[in-house]
Amino acid sequence: MEEASLLLTSTGLGVIGVTVALLIWGKVHPTVPLAVVPVLGALIAGFSFAQVTEFFSSGLEQVIEVAIMLIFAIMFFGVIIDSGLFNPLIRGLILATRGKVVLVAVGTSLIAIVAHVDGAGASTFLLTIPALLPLYQALNMSPYLLLLLVVMSASIFNMIPWGGPLGRAASVVDAGIIELYQPLIAVQIASVFLIMGAAVFFGFREKHRIQRLVTAGQIEAREDISIREVADDFSATRRAERELLGEDLRSNWAVTLGNLAVLLTVVFVMMADIVPPALAFILGLAVVLPLNCRTAGAQMDRVKAHAPAALMTTSILFAASIFLGVLNETGMLESIATSALLVIPDSVGPHLHLIVGFLVVPLDLLTSTDAYYFSLLPLVDATAGQFGVESTATAHSMLIGNVTGTYVSPFAAGTWLAVGLAGAQMGKHIRYSFFPLWIMSILLILVAVAFGVITF
Repeated sequence: MEEASLLLTSTGLGVIGVTVALLIWGKVHPTVPLAVVPVLGALIAGFSFAQVTEFFSSGLEQVIEVAIMLIFAIMFFGVIIDSGLFNPLIRGLILATRGKVVLVAVGTSLIAIVAHVDGAGASTFLLTIPALLPLYQALNMSPYLLLLLVVMSASIFNMIPWGGPLGRAASVVDAGIIELYQPLIAVQIASVFLIMGAAVFFGFREKHRIQRLVTAGQIEAREDISIREVADDFSATRRAERELLGEDLRSNWAVTLGNLAVLLTVVFVMMADIVPPALAFILGLAVVLPLNCRTAGAQMDRVKAHAPAALMTTSILFAASIFLGVLNETGMLESIATSALLVIPDSVGPHLHLIVGFLVVPLDLLTSTDAYYFSLLPLVDATAGQFGVESTATAHSMLIGNVTGTYVSPFAAGTWLAVGLAGAQMGKHIRYSFFPLWIMSILLILVAVAFGVITF
């Protein structure tokens, strides 16, 4: 029995270690290590192909609902953003800054929050950074402050059910995605106040930096900023992007109000648990496609445009079902957790999920999102579970820590996109944003503990 346990422990650690290494290496698509490595591990541990098939079926049950939801959520929000629903709001926020440094910092955070409603970092950065960078340059504000405020706001709001991280966490701990998200609503509300406080702080700090440079004669004071011109440039860019989509897309106030009504209805019925999230987004997409597109061909074009992003995310989830199924059903995770009890002090065990949560932002610099959720989270969950920690508490702690630091990690493709759009350097972005994001993640975990979301 001890030999069997040792084999499972060593094989499980090997599967996790090799999978993480390959994911960090980045030379293969995440599907490769998530599918191949656990199968080889199961065979080495003495399981048959027939059993591996059963493990896959078990793992698939964990991820299937989340995967379906993500497919249709990504396409649904893609169509909503194509419609330009949020453009007037973003334009209004740009105008509201009045070209004042502190207000620009606050406006940047609000714009990023609004832009991240679809849960996709790439679209958020494409929408916000090109629109705001000219304003930052005109005011002599640092592009690294722009990056910090955008990634901080976007990453924190990546806790939404269709954002990706929550779906990964829910599939790993085998929890309902809405069940896992509902306690986080209070944390997200609190995060808005923390983000606004951070924006004001960094805005005043930037204002003083600019004043010092002006006093030193290194730059000239800028008083002739036309904020309306910046807003007009944003609107013109969005109109040009809209025109490229063709004349088959409807554009009038009735369609705009219809899109808003559908969006609010989908979110409400999903959060109220009237229908499952997957069904809510399927029905939502079925309504917004004919609402925005005059022809079947135009509707198909919108689906084709957003399908790659949807399939990229969900293909990883389906591959992860093999990884999760093998680790859970073979007993590897349980064996690793049992072995960990021998080395982890009793005083540390009940707080393991908090300790890891506090250290997640530094860990984000060392591992990819998929490696984090599909390798580290199940390991910490299984180990902390031996000390009576609920899986949801572990998931919440590690999720809050991870999303806050996602876009300071060089392993996140979105980070490179954001840095490129801002004309910045990755190393300087990490140095500028790392500690503010780490502090924010710790504050949010403490808020979650205070609200009873994270227990120990």
